[in-house]
Amino acid sequence: MTEIEQLLTRVAFAARNTRPWGWPSLPAPVDAATLDRAETALGFPLPPLLAELYLRIGDGGFGPSYGLLPLLDSSSAGEPPVVAQYLANRAEARKDPGWFWPEGILPISHWGCGMYACVDCRAPEGAVLLFEPNADDADHAWYTDAPGLAEWLATWLDGSGWYEESSEAKDLELWPEFRTHTATATPPVQAP
Repeated sequence: MTEIEQLLTRVAFAARNTRPWGWPSLPAPVDAATLDRAETALGFPLPPLLAELYLRIGDGGFGPSYGLLPLLDSSSAGEPPVVAQYLANRAEARKDPGWFWPEGILPISHWGCGMYACVDCRAPEGAVLLFEPNADDADHAWYTDAPGLAEWLATWLDGSGWYEESSEAKDLELWPEFRTHTATATPPVQAP
């Protein structure tokens, strides 16, 4: 069994046995057609591990804090779907280019107070970022949470994430690539 298969087995066990706040039960996984529709709407593929989570574990409802958001459709917990949240963040950023939402950075879980765990879908390992909009400016709103989705899930499973009261995790570092990915970006033109 590969490391990823072992991780998926551990995540599946935790997903069946714990409920994030607001989720009455674990939703069924999405099917391949739903994943295809989501990726088409986004304009890019999900990193392989993130796709497997939705295809094999559930359509959100597991993970740290409020758990993963549903992929394409709203949930019984009232959580916004990932695709709609990403598209809304990109559209909102058109109104304030100083807070431009980077392309391919997908919000997958929220922490409350407008904060989101996001996956960088431009790389297969899917680095996990923390978006903290309560900062004074956008340069201080993006942090590197984990170098990859596998590491992020492992910290949740091990109870060692920065968000755990008992954690001795160090402070998160600012995401060094934020300006690189937004400096030359121009917001998409809105249709009249």
